[in-house]
Amino acid sequence: MNGGDASSFQQCYRCYPVTFIEKAHLEKGDKIIMPPSALDRLASLHIEYPMLFQLSNVSLDKTSHCGVLEFTADEGLVYLPYWMMLNMSLQEGDILQVKSISLVKGTYIKLQPHTQDFLDISNPKAILETTLRSYSCLTTGDTIMVPYNDKQYFINVIAAKPSSAVSIIETDCEVDFAPPLDYKEPEKLQKLTPSNKRTREVEEEEPTSKVPKFTPFTGSGKRLDGKAKPQTESEDTKQQEKPTETGKDDEKMSVTTPRQRSGKLVFGSNSKPAAKETVKVDPKNIEQESTTKSDEAKFQVFTGKKYSLKG
Repeated sequence: MNGGDASSFQQCYRCYPVTFIEKAHLEKGDKIIMPPSALDRLASLHIEYPMLFQLSNVSLDKTSHCGVLEFTADEGLVYLPYWMMLNMSLQEGDILQVKSISLVKGTYIKLQPHTQDFLDISNPKAILETTLRSYSCLTTGDTIMVPYNDKQYFINVIAAKPSSAVSIIETDCEVDFAPPLDYKEPEKLQKLTPSNKRTREVEEEEPTSKVPKFTPFTGSGKRLDGKAKPQTESEDTKQQEKPTETGKDDEKMSVTTPRQRSGKLVFGSNSKPAAKETVKVDPKNIEQESTTKSDEAKFQVFTGKKYSLKG
């Protein structure tokens, strides 16, 4: 099936996968196998090397680009990687148009893996560079296949510069990656709600609330005339409260050494009774103490006779 003008190569062939001729290793690149007659025609046209071709599925208006590895196919047939047939929606035995073309060298390509597990490879960029050495050109919209560890990774070519189809033979080309097709953004952590804050504050306050508080001035005062002091409402409330262990200790201390309130003078503090508790009683002094107590009991203030100024 011949076609095209005399200055360019353009031919139609029936296409089949490279696995049909036991050359499955060609699936790792974009090289095709053409018949010997194609080589004769290309040589007569003085086509420049490397030879690059445009592949077209005319019925569906889909195109791609490739290089050639050898010219050993049967006449009228062409063999190509199966992933290229998928890109152009070709079935075994379909008609494929092959046309010689010249492509500019690429400076930038952007790739997008189909699955996120490709990025989990220890060094995906190095694997990709090794794989692309088997490629002659890349076309925007194509899906290339990268085999690694008995697994196939499919990658979309979503951008190329300076043209939509570029040659990548012996050129420095910048490679960029887009997020994989199955990539999902990680869910944001839930913010701490006011109820959670309240719970946390209560948990932090619980240990401190268990510690008993120190309450100063819990002792009882005494009047100078010896009468019982009337209790105020606040003192009654304090007595009704259940004393803590610290409160008991304070109560004991108040019995022995009561605290003086500011602004009042308290004569005859209980320092003497406290001393009596610590000093041992001598039996010889019992009589003297009893005599002194009896004398003190007899003394009464303001017990004299009344006198009138009138006489």
